[in-house]
Amino acid sequence: MLKLDKCTIANGDFLLNADFEIETGARVAVIGPSGAGKSTLLETIAGFRDLKAGQIYWNGKDLTTLPPGKRPLAMLFQDGNLFPHLTAAQNIALGLRPNGRLSTDEMEMVRSALQRVDLLDMGARKPAELSGGQQSRVALARILVQRREVLLLDEPFAALGPALKAEMLDLVADLVAETKTTLLMVSHDPQDALRITRQTVLVADQIAQAPVATAQLFENPPPSLRDYLG
Repeated sequence: MLKLDKCTIANGDFLLNADFEIETGARVAVIGPSGAGKSTLLETIAGFRDLKAGQIYWNGKDLTTLPPGKRPLAMLFQDGNLFPHLTAAQNIALGLRPNGRLSTDEMEMVRSALQRVDLLDMGARKPAELSGGQQSRVALARILVQRREVLLLDEPFAALGPALKAEMLDLVADLVAETKTTLLMVSHDPQDALRITRQTVLVADQIAQAPVATAQLFENPPPSLRDYLG
């Protein structure tokens, strides 16, 4: 279980409060108006921002003071963060070792990850030689080899067209179901949330609210969400 216990997050003069729990293995969307603090929330859970107050727990373990690399989480950002001078396989290898020097078993993990995202024959290509959808698959494969217990997505597929984005969302849903990974996914699009998540955290008015059923939230949105959706 991921627990945010009476958390206050500061980003300059902006404050965001969060006090909720997410069950292990849940698929949860994070939605709300632009600038409400969705990305700030995920960055704090991942350890890239410090808490002003409160604690963050995963299965009873206090993560609050742990650096990002020591947390059982992986985060995929909007740009994918691929290195242009490295091949797809080398970019994925960085998920296992920063120096890219892999054992035989680790090389097989990279191969398996490429196969799982349908890029087995493209491991030698550099990002510029891949389409946007293929680049997203490489970034997802790099997360896959880390085998973390929580996956945080900060709209990594926002730049893709509707069909490719839907394809990537379905792939994410399959992967987290196979590995029983807990998923938190920032989105501006209700259809993304409805497609692969059962619960949604609404971030609005400086509060990250406790997760509620996704379908229920969009069927009867509160005023802050209704104003945002139009």
